[in-house]
Amino acid sequence: MTGVDPDRLDDQQLMKELETIHRTRHDTLLYGSNDALRAHNERMAQLEGEYLRRNPRRPVAAGRTREGARERRCGGAVTPDVTAT
Repeated sequence: MTGVDPDRLDDQQLMKELETIHRTRHDTLLYGSNDALRAHNERMAQLEGEYLRRNPRRPVAAGRTREGARERRCGGAVTPDVTAT
């Protein structure tokens, strides 16, 4: 594994790691070697898994659900309300 084990990161460090890996995702997909992309996928899954473990009831925007996506396709307004799940 590359990097610090995600469960050893504090919340602020975890968020910084997530922001960095999401920012570099597109370039890795387009220009990285297969090994680089595989490592990126593994690290992203580890970091995201740790975030979800720590935040099982994270806020979910109504427009980011299947129902919200259906409303967008039908031309309905998407409510920016965020609810805990």
